[in-house]
Amino acid sequence: MNHTDHVNLLRGGIPAPGGVWDDFGSGTGAFTLALAELLGPDAEIYSIDQDRGSLRTQARAMQSHFPHTTVHYRTANFTQPFDDLPPLDGLVVANALHFQKYAAQASVVQQLKSYLRPEGHFIVVEYGVDRGNHWVPYPLSYRSWKKLAYTCGFTHTQLLAERPSRFLHTIYAAVSW
Repeated sequence: MNHTDHVNLLRGGIPAPGGVWDDFGSGTGAFTLALAELLGPDAEIYSIDQDRGSLRTQARAMQSHFPHTTVHYRTANFTQPFDDLPPLDGLVVANALHFQKYAAQASVVQQLKSYLRPEGHFIVVEYGVDRGNHWVPYPLSYRSWKKLAYTCGFTHTQLLAERPSRFLHTIYAAVSW
């Protein structure tokens, strides 16, 4: 996948430019860069990952491609509580939820949901299977995400896009609010 694929996966879940968004488990920033393109320079983005080196790589790419976008980088485990995040208009969890055991996913989603403003958008990007492997241990198909989102109190969930994946058949993006 390339930057255009990342943008197209998120596009339908971004209601308007600007706002305050977070990319939880952002890694080297593929989806943070996509957010920057879709949200524009008036947005404020928080990027949280536990790998400091990945965040440094991301910061260089962001400065090169989107120098006017404000990004706050945090080295942290996104499953731990944050007391100092502002209310978010939206968030992205791309290829990160599948590292949480199935039994823990609901509590992680509830915690992330608590950072959203009312009507905030929760975008998940995941592999379209329910059976993982060593690299993707606990994936959620769209059907499973939709059920989990409902269990966590989201009243609307919509499939945004799907792309073929060389790892686990397909990758999809969905938005819940």
